[in-house]
Amino acid sequence: MTTKRLLHKQVIVPMSKVNQKNLMKESEACVANLNKALKSIKLDISVNFIHSDASSIIMVTNKVANPSDLQTIKNYIKGASLINSNKINLLRLPQSKSYLKIIGLLYLQEDSTNPLSLNVVEKIIKDNHIFNNITLVSKPCIIKVSLKSDIAIVWIDIWDVQSKNNTKVLINRCFNMGSYIATICGANMNPGVPQCKNC
Repeated sequence: MTTKRLLHKQVIVPMSKVNQKNLMKESEACVANLNKALKSIKLDISVNFIHSDASSIIMVTNKVANPSDLQTIKNYIKGASLINSNKINLLRLPQSKSYLKIIGLLYLQEDSTNPLSLNVVEKIIKDNHIFNNITLVSKPCIIKVSLKSDIAIVWIDIWDVQSKNNTKVLINRCFNMGSYIATICGANMNPGVPQCKNC
């Protein structure tokens, strides 16, 4: 499952409080000059307005930004006279969470009385090529299916994009863990968890 996300017609620019304050003082001029810069290189995106949150400036745009748009906006922001460019992090679009579970794993590790540990699961995810370019939201959660079962379920929450590409790449994929085959399935949302790392 993928959670609802922020409006994707936004560009999030993480920056220091000082940079935010300086930029917001000149917000009207910033929007006008940025739109001129975008128009001058024939990009069809424009910034409607900007506002700040706890750790970033959020630019609300007329369409979803593509990589070229993001690069132009980044160059403009870094070149602004009131901004310390060393304090500007990577620009990004809002992201959402997708919830997955890994089934078919032994709760007790093979040839051992030790339960499946978080370190083992994290190493599997780090080393397995099917998880390339996947970022975990938080640490995986390992649960024994039942008191009498020897099977575990591992819940993982990943950052995803609007098209759910990361989820599509993983669902129904299988991989080896020892002599067993694990399968990745969709899962339901964990309630009460913030939905966007950029909020």
